[in-house]
Amino acid sequence: MTLLTPDLAARFAGLTLGHVGRPWPYKLDQVLTGPEDVALPSVLHPAFHGSFDWHSCVHGWWQLMRIARLFHDLPETAAILSRADVTLTAEKLGGERAYLDRPGTSGFERPYGWGWALALHHELERHGERGGERRWAEAMRPLAEAFAAWFMAYLPKLTYPVRTGTHGSTAFALVLALEWADARDPALAALIRARAIDWFAGDRGAQAWEPGGDDFLSATLVEAVLMARVLGDGFGPWFAGFLPDVDAGAPATLFRPATVSDRTDGKIAHLDGLNLSRAWCWSVLADAAGMPALRDVAQVHLDAALPHVAGDYMGEHWLATFALLALEADTAAS
Repeated sequence: MTLLTPDLAARFAGLTLGHVGRPWPYKLDQVLTGPEDVALPSVLHPAFHGSFDWHSCVHGWWQLMRIARLFHDLPETAAILSRADVTLTAEKLGGERAYLDRPGTSGFERPYGWGWALALHHELERHGERGGERRWAEAMRPLAEAFAAWFMAYLPKLTYPVRTGTHGSTAFALVLALEWADARDPALAALIRARAIDWFAGDRGAQAWEPGGDDFLSATLVEAVLMARVLGDGFGPWFAGFLPDVDAGAPATLFRPATVSDRTDGKIAHLDGLNLSRAWCWSVLADAAGMPALRDVAQVHLDAALPHVAGDYMGEHWLATFALLALEADTAAS
């Protein structure tokens, strides 16, 4: 299995340091309610106005701060922490929190960006375990708590989960949010578990009609990862019913890496992310289901995508995050 080495971590950090502060190009997620809403991204989003879009900047910072915590001695770690001191400040993150009070923001980054914001806060708090670095987590806390409140309001009225391989995925956002909630918000954690059971506990015989043309998540496998987190010891019987033929390599589409025909096309380039996120999912599921052979499937997907983390900005502004997810899972399993 490919491991997360210092060399790979340094490569990812170097790529991401190159784009978290890059102002252009940038794609806003914004509803204009009047001419006063027209402003530069750096004004609207003081902390997260790099990396092409808001959510990629947020999870770019998650990736950087995780690498900094895991690899203290990398030269890139000093650069990460120095950049954090000027970006993840109370003033700038307060500006991000204030943005949520604008009219027309109720659907802003829902739910993908919400989940990544909670994941970033969780990672920043883990830095606090080393002492003297809680300022980043404290600055991020009001923004994270705002998104947690939005989850609390949104999940009860979501009659049907969004079963997609793109940003609307309910399951993926809840995987991220549940880790945050388990550590600090019992009410949100309980709501996530209850809603996941409502939506997914009865699923059987998944056909896996994927990939779609611009998927970067496996709707099938991400659901299974969420249920592994939710069901704990009860996951095995659920998984056996959900993917009953997984031992036989079926559905076959889940075992074959997606083909990426044009990495300069931002949507088609999503499929490299699909291969990386599948590598992550298969590694998690290998452990959760007690099926070590699934790590080989993870490796096949990782091999298909890892060479393409850099090369074109349409993938380069975000793929290293998903590579880190996959490699961390592989390393933990080895």
